[in-house]
Amino acid sequence: MEYRFWGWQQADVPAVTDQYKGIHTPADLYEALSEIWCADTCAPRMRQNWTPENKTLGQCSITAFLTQDIFGGKVYGVPRPDGNFHCYNVVGDCRFDLTSEQFGDEVLVYEGNPEQFREVHFAKEEKRQRYEYLKKKLKEFCSPDGENLK
Repeated sequence: MEYRFWGWQQADVPAVTDQYKGIHTPADLYEALSEIWCADTCAPRMRQNWTPENKTLGQCSITAFLTQDIFGGKVYGVPRPDGNFHCYNVVGDCRFDLTSEQFGDEVLVYEGNPEQFREVHFAKEEKRQRYEYLKKKLKEFCSPDGENLK
């Protein structure tokens, strides 16, 4: 698979949980999520622009917090012009952004950004629900009885 997410070259941190069978590295997670991301997991304000060709659009915070569940580390946010934050992961010395493709050629700065907290993000009930849905779909994808689309 071709990896296009920012930081994929050094995204070699190991999973800290075995809850998701077959997910050992961020690249494994990216491959699985590439089969799962959909309009239903996209942020509602961006949903009308979501397409299978731009599958990472509107997926950043729920993906970053799910990634944190699997690999540990912290979630940080790149400030955006609309006042929101684009979330990415930092685990030890490793920085990566599984949803960076949505920005095309725009260069984001992945240093000096504020830490993000799920309590703040999930205060929005729709976001918490999208996170729970993504988590459920990943568990199904990874389960021995599930329909692993690989």
